[in-house]
Amino acid sequence: MSDTNEIYDQASQAARELLERSGAEPGQIVVVGCSTSEVIGNRIGTASSIEVAEALYDAIAPQVKARGCYLAAQCCEHLNRALIIEEEAAKAYGYEPVWVVPQPKAGGSFASITWRRMEKPVAVEHIRAACGLDIGGTLIGMHLREVAVPLRLSVAKIGEAGLICAYTRPKYIGGPRARYEAE
Repeated sequence: MSDTNEIYDQASQAARELLERSGAEPGQIVVVGCSTSEVIGNRIGTASSIEVAEALYDAIAPQVKARGCYLAAQCCEHLNRALIIEEEAAKAYGYEPVWVVPQPKAGGSFASITWRRMEKPVAVEHIRAACGLDIGGTLIGMHLREVAVPLRLSVAKIGEAGLICAYTRPKYIGGPRARYEAE
């Protein structure tokens, strides 16, 4: 198992690179799916860790906020991968809150810590995020906008968990006469 300082450093570097390279803009949503079990070298859903979740949140959330973006923490499959976001974000995007409070074994440690640390958290069932971090194979793709582009970072793992990142772009539409750059 990696120590929490190393996990913090890896997550901080990953968040910084994702936000810079994705071109995340103020007001956009950044989704984070995280298996703390995978981070400490166990199978997803078997060894939830609040301490690891705290290190991850402390590394990621301030950077998302400093960029002017909203953080969305994906819950585990036991809560149908609902998301924890600030009430302000839910209102801004017209997302309808659902009634649930994540727990380490029903929602996941990262979502639980996010709930505790946000100012006015709510759970929602669906979002369309601009970019995201998938730490440990949590399948965040369902919460990204339609055209997701894989993004390799200099950080390939956080702790023992594989890291997969993506940003989104608008769809290309049109035909042979269409242009995609402004003249």
